[in-house]
Amino acid sequence: MSKSKTPKEKTESPPPVAADTTQKPGPVVNEKERKKQAFVVRTIWTLVMIFGMFFIICAGHFWTIMFVLMLQVLVFKECISITSERAKNEDLKYTGYLNWYLLITTIAYLEGKSLITYTINFLIDSNYPTALAMKFIIHQKFISYCSYVLAFVFFVSTLKKGSLKFQFAQLCITHMILLLVIFQGHCIVNNILHGMIWFLLPVGLVITNDIFAYICGITFGKTQLISISPKKTVEGFVGAWICTTFASIVLTYYLCNFNYFICPIENYNDLQVNCLTGVSCEPNPVFIHQLYKIPADLARLIDREYIQLKPIYLHAMILSLFASLIAPFGGFFASGLKRAFKVKDFGDTIPGHGGVTDRMDCQFLMGSFSYLYYETFISTHHLNIGNLLQTIVINLSGPDILILVKSLHTYLYKIGIISEDVYVQLVNLLS
Repeated sequence: MSKSKTPKEKTESPPPVAADTTQKPGPVVNEKERKKQAFVVRTIWTLVMIFGMFFIICAGHFWTIMFVLMLQVLVFKECISITSERAKNEDLKYTGYLNWYLLITTIAYLEGKSLITYTINFLIDSNYPTALAMKFIIHQKFISYCSYVLAFVFFVSTLKKGSLKFQFAQLCITHMILLLVIFQGHCIVNNILHGMIWFLLPVGLVITNDIFAYICGITFGKTQLISISPKKTVEGFVGAWICTTFASIVLTYYLCNFNYFICPIENYNDLQVNCLTGVSCEPNPVFIHQLYKIPADLARLIDREYIQLKPIYLHAMILSLFASLIAPFGGFFASGLKRAFKVKDFGDTIPGHGGVTDRMDCQFLMGSFSYLYYETFISTHHLNIGNLLQTIVINLSGPDILILVKSLHTYLYKIGIISEDVYVQLVNLLS
């Protein structure tokens, strides 16, 4: 029995749909438009950073120090993040915690001295358990060191076969970042305590050098300076050096005319000052006009034997020399590090500018040099018992010395050096 074949049904294709001519095309972003948008974003955030920094500086030394500490943490975070990606892949979950623990112990060790200096008066005058607080502060270096030793023990206990090379390399990188970032930041904090000018002048010189290196580079630049930064030119480098030298005179002239910028922080109460409160101090000799003898040949030429000048101008020119010739290598170092890990920026914390590290790479090196330069050639603070007693007798009145003695008695009583009976007798005697 033969089967009849059923003819195939003809499948009709749907009629073509007419194109929707009413639909608007999407926005076309070309290279020119992209650069324009990037320029706008970069300009806006540049203004935000400038005015934000001025606001923090005017708020006072305490908030400026907090700002520097925050920058340290952000830079540390960015540098660690680009070097520890492999830890996630190898299930080394404790690596990140260890890095942050080392950061905390390092800051505690370095900033402990400042904590002792600027909170001791507060603890003496307060009703807090001063004896315990004093013991903690006095032994803070030992406590910080013990905390670091615990981190070392924890690191050894978490070593994992197959990842040993990476773990030891990561530990070395962490310590290098702590040295290059946290130690340098500690120097910058001390610069602020020496006087706001020792913070603002180095920062301003680096910013000025960076700006003029860009301007001179795009205007005259032809010769490449260093291979890891192809856009850096010899002409921009030299032009920025000359412009930064002149800028150092202008910045110094402005800053050294305000007590708020030149007065150091000497006690806890000074940390509470801001640009609107009155500040007074005996200025460092570098801010006072002095006579300098002019070389004989030049003296005959200008018909003058002596010139009156504030020494700070000469120091500022030396700082500008470092800011122009040495500090940029901090930026070159950062460029090399980014190329080593094949990243464009350290992060995207600041829109249009990349990460905080991309803006601070030269500042930390400049800050440490400024600190060491100040301590070596400018500082006049060499404290011992003789100098301290002489300073008290010469500069304090009788009632002020009496207040000092009472405060010392209170401190000795609270830390247990003198008994309560002796303390009461001393109070009655001095009343």
